[in-house]
Amino acid sequence: MVFVAVLIIFPVAWTGYLSLTDAEGSVRAESEFIGFQNYLDVLADTDRFWPAVWRTVAFTGVVLLFEIVLGMAIALLLWRPFRGERWVRVAILLPLVATPVAVGMMWRLIFDPNIGMANQLLGWIGIGPQPWLSGQHSALPTTMFIDIWQWTPMVVLILLAGLTSLSDEPQEAARIDGASTWQRFRHVTLPLLMPTVIVAILLRGIDALKTFDILYATKGRGGGSFHEVETLNVYAYGLSFDYNDYGVSSTVLIIFFLIIIGVMWALTYRKKGLDR
Repeated sequence: MVFVAVLIIFPVAWTGYLSLTDAEGSVRAESEFIGFQNYLDVLADTDRFWPAVWRTVAFTGVVLLFEIVLGMAIALLLWRPFRGERWVRVAILLPLVATPVAVGMMWRLIFDPNIGMANQLLGWIGIGPQPWLSGQHSALPTTMFIDIWQWTPMVVLILLAGLTSLSDEPQEAARIDGASTWQRFRHVTLPLLMPTVIVAILLRGIDALKTFDILYATKGRGGGSFHEVETLNVYAYGLSFDYNDYGVSSTVLIIFFLIIIGVMWALTYRKKGLDR
């Protein structure tokens, strides 16, 4: 526990210290303590910081909604035994095998506006080519789709584990009382499964907030020419390694860290309330 605590405390403390300085060029270069000036500058930045916050929230909210809904639907389909279920489960888990960078590069080729398979398939059904990742307004929804494709199986695993641990007695009692399939799901299965759903939301929500690899693999520096997929992670990375502005990037990371802590606390508090 001490070892893990040191691994967490030292980087956070060092980043917090850099956020209070004007460190730039090199972390070993001399820097001046400027207090909370970086925080005031970042919070007043309406060109890059607040749009990055909006994209981070939008990306997390959309992918989380779709992954929970699709994950629940697929988990319910796999809940009861059927012929070939082993092969179906293996097929569903295949997206988790590849690394996010490899997945991003694969979908970058598929969505290529000139040679990509996606536009070829649309052409077969009479739909014109779409910009996908190259479009200023379509890039963010496209990266959301890629994230949903890769990480929905993780939600399926979590929810399926929760479903298999549920007792059959409430289901049988509801069935005997004449409850329909939807009524059994809404009034029996979902309330009993809600603590597991909160766990899935907690794990995937935090992970989605920190998404970087898929975004960087598909759009590169700055989240694209118009920063169309620039989330807080991508923004902080660019400040650090493209502009070497370590003081401001550390400030962004500390603010981002506090946001994640707040989300974790809210979801954990909600889960404890459900457990009671």
